[in-house]
Amino acid sequence: MPFGLTNAPAIFMDLMNRVFYQYLDKFVIVFIDDILVYSKSEEEHERHLRIVLQTLREEQLYAKLSKCEFWLDQIPFLGHIVSGEGISVDPKKVEAVKSWPTPKSVAEIRSFLGLAGYYRRFVENFSRIAEPLTRLTRKEEKFNWTEKCQAAFDELKERLITAPILALPSGSGGYEIYSDASGKGLGCVLMQHGRVIAYASRQLKTHERNYPTHDLELAAVVFALKLWRHYLYGERIKIYTDHKSLKYVFTQKEINMRQRRWLELLKDFDMELTYHPGKANKVADALSRRPEAFFMNTPKEILEDLRKMGIEVIRPLTEGMWQNLQVQSSLIDRIKEAQQNDSKLQKMWKQTEEGLQTGIRKHPDGSLRFGDRLCVPSGDLRTEIMSEAHNSQYSIHPGSTKMYKDLRQTFWWHGMKREVARFVSRCLVCQQVKAEHQRTAGLLQPLPIPEWKWEHLTMDFVTGLPRTQRGNNAIWVIVDRLTKSARFLPFRVGQSTEALAEMYMRQIVSQHGVPVSIVSDRDTRFTSHFWRSLQESLGTKLKFSSAYHPQTDGQSERTIQTLEDMLRACTLDFGGAWDDHLHLVEFSYNNSYHDSIKMAPFEALYGRKCRSPVCWTDVGERQLLGPELVTQTVDIIKAIRSHLQAAQDRQKMWADKHRRILEFQPGEHVFLKISPTKGTIRFGTRGKLSPRYIGPFDILEKVGNVSYRLALPPALEGVHNVFHVSQLRRYVPDTSHILDHSEITIGPTLRIEQRPVGILDRRDKILRNRVIPLVRVAWSRDSPGDSTWEKEEDMRRQYPYLFP
Repeated sequence: MPFGLTNAPAIFMDLMNRVFYQYLDKFVIVFIDDILVYSKSEEEHERHLRIVLQTLREEQLYAKLSKCEFWLDQIPFLGHIVSGEGISVDPKKVEAVKSWPTPKSVAEIRSFLGLAGYYRRFVENFSRIAEPLTRLTRKEEKFNWTEKCQAAFDELKERLITAPILALPSGSGGYEIYSDASGKGLGCVLMQHGRVIAYASRQLKTHERNYPTHDLELAAVVFALKLWRHYLYGERIKIYTDHKSLKYVFTQKEINMRQRRWLELLKDFDMELTYHPGKANKVADALSRRPEAFFMNTPKEILEDLRKMGIEVIRPLTEGMWQNLQVQSSLIDRIKEAQQNDSKLQKMWKQTEEGLQTGIRKHPDGSLRFGDRLCVPSGDLRTEIMSEAHNSQYSIHPGSTKMYKDLRQTFWWHGMKREVARFVSRCLVCQQVKAEHQRTAGLLQPLPIPEWKWEHLTMDFVTGLPRTQRGNNAIWVIVDRLTKSARFLPFRVGQSTEALAEMYMRQIVSQHGVPVSIVSDRDTRFTSHFWRSLQESLGTKLKFSSAYHPQTDGQSERTIQTLEDMLRACTLDFGGAWDDHLHLVEFSYNNSYHDSIKMAPFEALYGRKCRSPVCWTDVGERQLLGPELVTQTVDIIKAIRSHLQAAQDRQKMWADKHRRILEFQPGEHVFLKISPTKGTIRFGTRGKLSPRYIGPFDILEKVGNVSYRLALPPALEGVHNVFHVSQLRRYVPDTSHILDHSEITIGPTLRIEQRPVGILDRRDKILRNRVIPLVRVAWSRDSPGDSTWEKEEDMRRQYPYLFP
């Protein structure tokens, strides 16, 4: 190339690109008058050399033999050493760095940073390390060589002398980018096939220091894409960031103008943004093949995590110094070895070679792949991979769909989706802690329609009401299942069962007679020996709901809801105590239209609605003793029963649309649903993390159509052993399950119980009008740091042994 002519280098570069345009980046790289020919084998290299030399001869371009070198395993090129292992720093070039004296002026700092910056792709966090030196080059900064500047100067020299070997892009397979941002700069790492290709970093500009965290992290991604776009265009890219909200940058509803401008750039790349926790970034450091200094500073826990992920770290010794770390994937090697012994995979591979489209191909690394996914032979390897994707700390029990979507990006085997779903269904932890997002089990089972008035009743209590001047704080709700007429009886919580029985005799039996049956929940007042004996002597049959299934007595529950709404309205409109209005609420409820029976409860009970200011009727002998009132009573009852049957059919049709049939057989094992919350006096939330299900327990027998009797352990002897099918979950057995219920204590209310083990501290909570003593309580199932503050009064009442 003639020197001295204007634009001579650019013109000559253009000439060489035109000459070798069909071979560039295939086996030829040209920089002005330097021609680099590279090949994978000696046979290929001989053919490539012949092509290059023949092309030069045809274009009448000649190379001087004394300046040419052939058949080299490594070669210096543009200040780098290129070899089969990758690309590294030219030792001759960094000799000047090694002997560089301490800078005495800003000009010397710029000279040093200029030389060192040429190799910044080899130095992780280059801009962060060089930040003290870069600050001195600013105009407003006074030159003052400090200890931080000397430390940065020495570290940069050391990093350049011991720079790692970087991989060259292979041209096949996607790229991974690890990006990060801080309050001082941006950093990123470009990787391919588990090896580092380049590092990049820069300091923040003045205006960028005002960016919010979200924009800073996105700026690091944009910085990496712009810097390495020549590698990334047309390639599949995975970008890992420790800022989780960046995953939704393409779908977030509101974006600012800066983000909108960056999104236009991001759309040019085939990329996927993935969240990568900051603590896990040590993995990227290990993959970057850092020298001894990194290994000696790496905690053992991180290396152990790498081995669990299938990454083996080998540390060779050469001439008394640790060489670069070599990373090998033992899992891939094991899969490749197992593929050789899998006859089915080998048969599919042979069919592919014969021209059949089986989808199996051979990867350059020697493994069999289905598309880009690694084929996993049957056996323990599949179980190990699924276990790592489900049980490990990096996955934490995902559902079958999520787990399959994650695994299918890397692995493939026949029937993979079905096998993953089966693996997840057998997981004992998932069966115990995950809620069922399905329709409620058990179709609606309506109670039989009564034959006559006030023969079949339902009962329940409304508690927790404000105490009135009369001392009442609860309501006894009694409803006739035929006429829907209700009685609301006020009482005080704590009254004896004998007092309630006397109220029942005065208010119900004396006015309506002895009922045939009573449906109620398992309140201690209804299950007491006295109440049972009383009803047995009267000839009334007690029908209790199954354990912890209040829907059994849906009639009372729905009436209570209406009652509470009416009481709220009364206290707002008329003021006063709630029991001042209870008798009027009862009259209003019974004298109002009821949809199930198509009339008011009083009309079904007495033959007509009761007289009121909004319901004027004539009075007299004809109205009270007329034949209609006597002769039509039976017809009215028939009409009511017909209306109730239609209402039940309608309710069952709508309810069953949201329910499913679930049946078990005696001898099967099921989980029992429990309430994971702690007792009522706890303020902490750790109890919510307890299992949702306990068991499994044996089914002893089927009780009715949708209830089952379970064989409960002695720890649950205070719990009724008949449960509705909606409280049960089928147990999927597996030989690896180890069942241990010793750590879980269930109280009679079917809640996880935790026992206080000691008082750690005391303090007073000062309010406006009083002082509340508090104690800090340590609980049996909590770690020491999870103790809670509780009211001393409640703790003394519940756990007196804590206060000797």
